[in-house]
Amino acid sequence: MDPLESAPAPRIAVVIPCYDEAATIRKVVEDFRKALPEADVWVFDNNSRDESAAIAEAAGARVVRSPLQGKGHVVRHMADVVDADLYVLVDGDDTYPADAAPEMVQRAQREGLDMLVGARLEEFEAGAFRPFHRAGNQLISWLIRMLFRTRLRDVLSGYRVLSRTFVDLVRLRRPGFEVETEMTLQALTKRLRVAEMPVHYGRRPQGSESKLDTWSDGFLIARCILMLFKDYKPLVFFSSLAGLLALAALIAGSAPVRDFIEIRYVLHVPRAILAAGLGILSIIFLTAGLILDTIARFHEETLDLWRRSFRDGR
Repeated sequence: MDPLESAPAPRIAVVIPCYDEAATIRKVVEDFRKALPEADVWVFDNNSRDESAAIAEAAGARVVRSPLQGKGHVVRHMADVVDADLYVLVDGDDTYPADAAPEMVQRAQREGLDMLVGARLEEFEAGAFRPFHRAGNQLISWLIRMLFRTRLRDVLSGYRVLSRTFVDLVRLRRPGFEVETEMTLQALTKRLRVAEMPVHYGRRPQGSESKLDTWSDGFLIARCILMLFKDYKPLVFFSSLAGLLALAALIAGSAPVRDFIEIRYVLHVPRAILAAGLGILSIIFLTAGLILDTIARFHEETLDLWRRSFRDGR
């Protein structure tokens, strides 16, 4: 007998962050209630100025007021409030297909995934991506593939299935739209099981406007990648900086060294002082990287023990 057939059905929660989505929230709630009738549908209203909360409640969702502004705050609030085995996280703008949810849930359960991302870059309607958004997504995904050695291609998707292990282990810190990037990178660095599944991505219906700002949110996402890379890959991060400082020290110190070789006297004293300072900084950065790498490895071992205890407890 298939172990999945004998196992009890997982408790599923559909979680929808919502900010001024009166034009679409009813359809999103109704579509997911139809696609996943066994699931509880939660709408976290993030200070909407329209009737989004009332519309969602009338459509059958459980509405929770989430007062701290920003999608990252909402996802953290979700982890504190909703008790489930699998979480289907989806935006309230009616751009993601509810009929893909059953297959995503089945795959996540079948493969024991901690996060399954609905990837949008293969199937999407004309006009679904705003100018520069698709190119920016591809650039950010390429940067993450290079830094974190992963094959993921759509790290900014708002359509995901999360396991209870993910929700228990991952503590999100970013307040805004960079939360998708942080979820992806935290899952990778904590060695959780992550995969992608292509889904169709639609354009926003008339009357629904995107809250994403191309440049400011793009900067926040890039900063998030850099900070997480520093936190979880400290040896690579600080040794790279140490290498750059060492190179700068060699360049600055070339003239004083040449002076000493040729005339046994240093004429370029300021450059000699600069080179010495850069060399000291290089050693400090390398030492910091070694120390932080040891700490990061200790935390990895602790997370492995926590992960094992979570799974044994179930």
